[in-house]
Amino acid sequence: MKTKKIILIAVAVVVVVGGGIWFFTGSPAKHKVTYATANVSKGDISNSVTATGTIEPVTEVEVGTQVSGIIDKIYVDYNSVVTKGQLIAEMDRITLQSELASQKATYDGAKAEYEYQQKNYERSKGLHDKSLISDTDFEQALYNFQKAKSSYDSSKASLAKAERNLSYATITSPIDGVVISRDVEEGQTVASGFETPTLFTIAADLTQMQVVADIDEADIGGIEEGQRASFTVDAYPNDTFNGVVTQIRLGDASSSSSNTSSSSSTVVTYEVVISAPNPDLKLKPRLTANVTIYILDKKDVLSVPNRALRFTPEEPLIGKNDIVKDCEGEHKLWTREGNTFTAHSVEIGISNGISTEIISGIAEGTNVVTEATIGAMPGETVTAETNQGNTEKSPFMPSHPGSKKKK
Repeated sequence: MKTKKIILIAVAVVVVVGGGIWFFTGSPAKHKVTYATANVSKGDISNSVTATGTIEPVTEVEVGTQVSGIIDKIYVDYNSVVTKGQLIAEMDRITLQSELASQKATYDGAKAEYEYQQKNYERSKGLHDKSLISDTDFEQALYNFQKAKSSYDSSKASLAKAERNLSYATITSPIDGVVISRDVEEGQTVASGFETPTLFTIAADLTQMQVVADIDEADIGGIEEGQRASFTVDAYPNDTFNGVVTQIRLGDASSSSSNTSSSSSTVVTYEVVISAPNPDLKLKPRLTANVTIYILDKKDVLSVPNRALRFTPEEPLIGKNDIVKDCEGEHKLWTREGNTFTAHSVEIGISNGISTEIISGIAEGTNVVTEATIGAMPGETVTAETNQGNTEKSPFMPSHPGSKKKK
């Protein structure tokens, strides 16, 4: 019995020692590598710049007055449709008519004086030519004639100005359009000084609007006329409106500064104009637009995920029986059939950071490898370094030595 116990203890020790050695040295089994694939397929590739802007009429005219006075009559209101030359308001004419009458009287007197001095000068000249009057008398007649002519010309200009000022009392629409702003009321006094007071704002065809967007200086280099754009407005959150870039206002750069206790920064923006067709008149002037400008925009082109262009089958994770058929080329895509990896040299086009255009080198529908994921053996702790499918790290780098914890 004693011998039997010794044998059992020895067997148990051998089993424990063997298990410990296996536990601490680990299983010689390899990790299992699975490969993700994607088809070379046609799709749209675009990259965009976002900004905010304001809906504005393409043509907008502020109607003012060049004379001071009282607004006597107003014939239009907000949203009134007007035509070019249509009477939209009148100012009180009494003061302007009085000024015109005064200038007319001055003009008539200056004209009579001018005509009299002209005849007197002509008579004096004839007598002087025959030496019948002195030089002094002739020079006096010439002086009186020139003075009368100057007064006559001045009064004629003043009369024309008074007539024009009276015409300004009749305010007409300069364009065909819609009244979008009315800034005066009947009986209100307006004063024309250094700035012309605005009475009305008239917008031309509201079926053709535009968006004026502020583009950051970091993005303005990618903006070009003719690029496709889309925008939304809060008034119609479910509608997307389309247009194109029609103008980049390089001279309208503006900047805004923000200061904090520890830093200050200045943001420079440029105005970019985007067409906004408005056939159903949904877009109203001054609405805020959330704009997207597509600086890269290609439709129905071959493309693959960017990960596929970064994939390369490298040891030591590929099996000993795997075959790698490489080729020359700056950009490669890999296909896998059985245990054979085959490289295809491709020419690439634009990329939006997620997908890349394939110009040539591989056929549509080809299944290419995009990445590899390393699986863990039973009892092994998987980290970000052993599961390469969860990170951007190359899936073919060897596992970290600490992937198996010792107890």
